[in-house]
Amino acid sequence: MVVLVEAWLPRAAAAQPDRAAVGSLTYAELLGAALAGTRALRSRGVRAGDRVALTLPAGEAFVVALHATLLAGAVAVPVDPRLPAAELARQTAGSVALVDTPLDVVTGFADHDVASTHDLDAPAIVVHTSGTSAAARAVPLTYGNWLWSALGSAVALGRDLDEHWLCCLPLWHVGGLSIVLRSAIGATTALLHERFEVDRVLAALSDPAGPTLVSLVPTTLERLLDAGLERPPGLRWVLLGGASISAGLLERAAAAGVPVAPTYGMTEACSQVATLGRPLFCTTVDLAPDGEILVGGPTVSPGAGPILHTGDLGVLGPAGELVVTGRKDDTIITGGENVAPDAVEAVLLEHPSVAEAAVHGRADPAWGQIVVATVVLRAEAPISEHALRAWCAGRLAPHQVPKRVELRVAPLPRTASGKLLRRDLR
Repeated sequence: MVVLVEAWLPRAAAAQPDRAAVGSLTYAELLGAALAGTRALRSRGVRAGDRVALTLPAGEAFVVALHATLLAGAVAVPVDPRLPAAELARQTAGSVALVDTPLDVVTGFADHDVASTHDLDAPAIVVHTSGTSAAARAVPLTYGNWLWSALGSAVALGRDLDEHWLCCLPLWHVGGLSIVLRSAIGATTALLHERFEVDRVLAALSDPAGPTLVSLVPTTLERLLDAGLERPPGLRWVLLGGASISAGLLERAAAAGVPVAPTYGMTEACSQVATLGRPLFCTTVDLAPDGEILVGGPTVSPGAGPILHTGDLGVLGPAGELVVTGRKDDTIITGGENVAPDAVEAVLLEHPSVAEAAVHGRADPAWGQIVVATVVLRAEAPISEHALRAWCAGRLAPHQVPKRVELRVAPLPRTASGKLLRRDLR
């Protein structure tokens, strides 16, 4: 059965024409620009169902092009414009049009062929995974996936009619893109930063009229706390995900009066799966016999469902809360014992001298694999490799203690969205 809903942007513009949508654009202005963009796409031969690759930086022009594509009934394919040429070509292959410069913006409205409704089962956007463990994969997400994700997020975090959600995540990944879509669905305001800059985000969060929500990853929250973030006046939540979160970081945030909502999510589930330990109201979470997290519900991409095998490992707490313990393919088997890298990293990150830590396996003829920790120290707090191993030995089982600790000065390799690239260290 086809289920149609009113097109999100025209609905938001009708309900809140003068409300800030994104950047300097109100919803009425964003709709006018998107309609003009739809005409520009039509002139390039784009028709309903076609794919349109978007390689614009985060900002107003990207959001205009995104909504123009959806109003044309086409499927948006956001792609990181900084990718190497071969990977850029791979991810944009099959697209009828490539939008790498702002679409022509013509003010006013005109009658032309635009979508007035969205089919919840139809593909809306193809999002590529972050590629932390393998090549980035294309994941089709439907209008229904995005709608249920937005509704589930609103239930988990509460809904402020005057929401201002700050996005300093890449818009070609699901974490950043979901902020733009949630804002349009709820007719609230998205604040876009092209990239994460400590001083700029700190200034925004320190403003009493600043963001009510912000999406961060652990490393960016750590940098903000180091820079003095404390009791942001307008902030309801930091939605924190994308990597394992140490207890020490949560304690630091709490001491600074920064409200944190830890979240677990992935591209195939249209961003959030569980927030504050609880599955979104429209989402089911179960565990396979080996501890793999299994996700079901209307946020799961049709290409991955009906049950999404996440490849992540977890446990359920006494109240049913989900605790993610690591990745199946990251598990280190040393001397017949399994070691979850996240658990060892969490202990290392509790040491005041450690700024970053990554734990991975390395082939060894005697043990099969040994546990290796790559650590970036804080400049003002040097410590020896031996002392870090001793720190771990006092807090971990013997088989979990790194047999080698390798210190480095350069930051650990991460994706654009802040996820750790362990494969680059193996």
